[in-house]
Amino acid sequence: MKMIKTAPAQSINLKGQLITFDHPIIMGILNVTPDSFFDGGQYNNIEQALEKTKQLLAAGADIIDIGAYSSRPGAPLISSQEEIDRALPVVQAIVKTFPDIILSIDTFRADVAEACVHAGVHMINDVSGGIIDPEMFPTVAKLQVPYILMHMRGTPENMQKLTQYNDIVTDVAIFLGEKIAELRQLGVKDIILDPGYGFAKTMEQNYELVYRIDELQYFGLPILGGISRKSMIYKKLGISPEEALNGTTVLNTLLLSKGVQILRVHDVKEAKQIVDLLFQ
Repeated sequence: MKMIKTAPAQSINLKGQLITFDHPIIMGILNVTPDSFFDGGQYNNIEQALEKTKQLLAAGADIIDIGAYSSRPGAPLISSQEEIDRALPVVQAIVKTFPDIILSIDTFRADVAEACVHAGVHMINDVSGGIIDPEMFPTVAKLQVPYILMHMRGTPENMQKLTQYNDIVTDVAIFLGEKIAELRQLGVKDIILDPGYGFAKTMEQNYELVYRIDELQYFGLPILGGISRKSMIYKKLGISPEEALNGTTVLNTLLLSKGVQILRVHDVKEAKQIVDLLFQ
């Protein structure tokens, strides 16, 4: 029986293990913020965060991505120290409770990333692709952990005003290629690409990136698809984020059919079911 396959991609060293991406990886989202667009305020104390982590792992998450700063469009700026104060106690508690877990920190700040890696985080997920904090790339090189390089313009406060492109896929690819070169020059070995759905893009541009995501396989690097419950789904359907699970599942299936290796999701059980149905 013919099954869907992920596209061939460079392996990464994650927590001392060589990850080859011959099977899709599921990254579960843990927001410890009061204002994230979907689950803000639900898990911003340690007990709630630990319970949510337990649920994500039981549902089949391979990686837990911790975010302590909301990057939704129009999100207000918080200080670096406030972000660290939110993230660090949660990271420490999770590492202590689930010592075998693989953790990612969702931040565009180098000092937040470094503090969390020293506390037990294994990879860095930077929504700004290094453009907000110039110290991020040197910090990643120093820490030698896998880095998720995402395409974005501006900041979460103003990014939706910066959506003029010649060709969205080509322009995203040029941006990623330039940043890959910078990271390689600094000695960064393990890079994952994220086209940045919802970041400095119109709805039409987001869908163009879905339909043509396989063009980014040109780089030979693993690609992360992060479309979970985003406005590109619920606004198009005229529903709320809470009603956007079905649309998320449909688009995640499409991304996997185009070779995407990692899904970043709020709903791990449903994503795991896609993988179980379509992959051996």
